[in-house]
Amino acid sequence: MKAISIVMFVLLALNCQSQLNYTDEIQKKRDSINKVFSDPQTSILKEEDLKHFEELDFYPPKEKYRIEAVFKKIRNGKEFEMKTTTSRLALYDPYGKLVFKLHGKKYKLTLFKNVNAKPEYADYLFCPFTDLSNNDVTYGGGRYLDMMISELDEPIIDFNLCYNPYCAYNDNYSCPIPPKENFLNVRIEAGVKRFKEH
Repeated sequence: MKAISIVMFVLLALNCQSQLNYTDEIQKKRDSINKVFSDPQTSILKEEDLKHFEELDFYPPKEKYRIEAVFKKIRNGKEFEMKTTTSRLALYDPYGKLVFKLHGKKYKLTLFKNVNAKPEYADYLFCPFTDLSNNDVTYGGGRYLDMMISELDEPIIDFNLCYNPYCAYNDNYSCPIPPKENFLNVRIEAGVKRFKEH
């Protein structure tokens, strides 16, 4: 009985350590993002917002929003013009779908590849999405996720890393609008929240 108790204690300790390491990892990334936003040389914020900026508002990291998914390649996908917040049309190729479960229900998201991407972004996939938290706690225009083609053998969707488009902070930017197929009928209470302008 004592041996079992020791094993359970060790497992709980390891689980707590894992959670701590994951939380620390997410926080380091967020600190890096805040540093970019607060630096006048790299910030996309308007001058007035930059004056008052301290940090972005995030949901606390939750491992339940780091989800294993199944990737399904889209065969013979047709290039299309994704609408943006301006008159610009961005050319994307539907690359594949990620199928996953959240709160016991199945969902899917389409990954897109930028047709005109620079060579250094050849491995990069784009996943714009909307959910039920938009216009409430999160930005009304939806949020973005990044994925690499090299990660698709064992894909992980980490909503703790989802971020706002640039136009959520500055309307001088042109941002892709998430297609209707990437609407998730659930609240994604993870990642960055809506930006409060001054």
